[in-house]
Amino acid sequence: MGINIVNKKAKFEFFFERTEDAGIVLVGSEVKSIREGKCSLVDAFCFFENEELFIRGMNIPNKGNAYSHEPMRNRKLLLKKKELRKLEKDLIKGLTIIPYRIHENVYGILKMEICLAKGKKLYDKRETIKERDIQREQQKQNI
Repeated sequence: MGINIVNKKAKFEFFFERTEDAGIVLVGSEVKSIREGKCSLVDAFCFFENEELFIRGMNIPNKGNAYSHEPMRNRKLLLKKKELRKLEKDLIKGLTIIPYRIHENVYGILKMEICLAKGKKLYDKRETIKERDIQREQQKQNI
């Protein structure tokens, strides 16, 4: 249960409206690489194709063994039809779906936390930086 790969850039770039846990369709060598912590979600995004949700831009590098996979291929995300329809309706409202983190559930299955998000403006990003700086200063004074 030690797997927790997070897209740190997402909190800075977006306001999160709602989160969902989705399953990911992976090949065995991809699972091994993720369990070693070798995965990047920085440039990843989700899109709909034929009423199914896919993730593009997620980089899972090859482990270097006999079993290899394509590092940047599109991967299918698994959600219930009701959840997919709800997400698709929200996309029409101008929101986007961002992959936020990969974690392991109680049963040892890899799951991806996807967030329905709204993009931040430049002044919102400046506000986030300011808040972060204030928190750092307070922590330094408390220590």
